[in-house]
Amino acid sequence: MSELVHIVCPHCQKANRVPASRLQDRPNCGACKKPLASGDIAELSDAGMAGFLAKSDLPVLVDFWASWCGPCKAMAPEFQSAARDWAGTVAFAKLNTEQAQQAAAQYGIRSIPTLILFRGGREVARQSGAMSASQLSAWLRGQLG
Repeated sequence: MSELVHIVCPHCQKANRVPASRLQDRPNCGACKKPLASGDIAELSDAGMAGFLAKSDLPVLVDFWASWCGPCKAMAPEFQSAARDWAGTVAFAKLNTEQAQQAAAQYGIRSIPTLILFRGGREVARQSGAMSASQLSAWLRGQLG
């Protein structure tokens, strides 16, 4: 029997149990039927962030951003590209600091974009400033070993 991995759907944020051996098969969410590990990015809110982090067995990379931030806008397609490259290995999420001010304050966000990598709901690494997809992947590889 294959080990089960909890993956939170980036679309409806329901937790799904998926055999680890099936992650490469691009499984769909049991609730909304959309892809679980296709490189889609979850949009988090103050209310949903803690649950998303707590329910995911995958490491979660959160991009703290704002709509007025030029570097954030420039990094958005790079973040999306990296999300596709890491699909099924790392869950990618974004949190708009203008709309989710409580979460931004909780994590001490002082500059944007800021990326925080979580494992088991706990922060394990942080990086501020825009990065290309290749830089982001190199940083992730360094953090995940």
